[in-house]
Amino acid sequence: MADRPEAGSAPGAEPGRPGGAPGALWTLGLFRSELLVTLRRRRTLALLAVLAAVPVLIGLAVRIETGDGGSVGGHGEDGDGRGEGGGPAFVSQVTNNGLFLVFASLAATLPVFLPMAVGVVAGDAIAGEASAGTLRYLLVAPAGRARLLLAKYLTTLVFCLVATVVVAASALAVGALLFPLGGVTTISGTTIGFGAGLLRAVLVAAVVAASLSGLAALGLFVSTLTSSGVTAMAATVGLLITAQILDAIPQLDAVHPYLFPHYWLSFSDLLRDPVLWDGIARNLGLQLLWTAVFGSAAWARFTSRDITA
Repeated sequence: MADRPEAGSAPGAEPGRPGGAPGALWTLGLFRSELLVTLRRRRTLALLAVLAAVPVLIGLAVRIETGDGGSVGGHGEDGDGRGEGGGPAFVSQVTNNGLFLVFASLAATLPVFLPMAVGVVAGDAIAGEASAGTLRYLLVAPAGRARLLLAKYLTTLVFCLVATVVVAASALAVGALLFPLGGVTTISGTTIGFGAGLLRAVLVAAVVAASLSGLAALGLFVSTLTSSGVTAMAATVGLLITAQILDAIPQLDAVHPYLFPHYWLSFSDLLRDPVLWDGIARNLGLQLLWTAVFGSAAWARFTSRDITA
């Protein structure tokens, strides 16, 4: 938390924070300040660098393996967009069209790398301020606790989008450098033009980013329960792993539709012709439910308990 001013500085003199603007304008300024602080942290930049490196590694691995004109193991995807033959989804099509590296990279990072990065940022949102001693100075500002919490959550949502865009942009650049680009063969077997395929890639990235909103709310709630940023980050990542383990146990199929990671790979339905929206709608609805539940829990905890002590 070295990005914050010293604990002894005057609250109203904190750099980058609005001084006396009331209401929504103050909240907007607070959100902008929180976003800049979050995106400028070395930890955040390191997380984004790791995410950007994943498509590079996948692209190089595919290029090396297919350097003799062969193909990557697996010949397609199943109904959930998971790759056949044990590899990440869509990898088998990368050699024919570099645009598929975007889909393959998002499918590879969504189960682990993207949610872990979001868990770190969300878990540190409140607890990190408390452990650094800067939270008490934020709470004396005119916006109050509810608006501070809202600014923190919006900042985490923007990070979800930024992290997803970093993966997609890196994959698109690497795919264009290492492989040919052209029409996209959908899961349904039809072919769409490159422009339409690029639009599908943008939609996929948007859905992947939105898929992380429920985890962001959960992490923010956990962050209000402790004054240790490390503890909050570890607990959030632990809950993520637990949810994924539960989602993989067949005997618990009755609860699977209520676990926030369950519909994460539904973005593959955007690569069908025509697009199937049912799974995507269920995914977004589930994320909205988790956001409402744990957002409310975070608000109740943050506004009623003394977490600055």
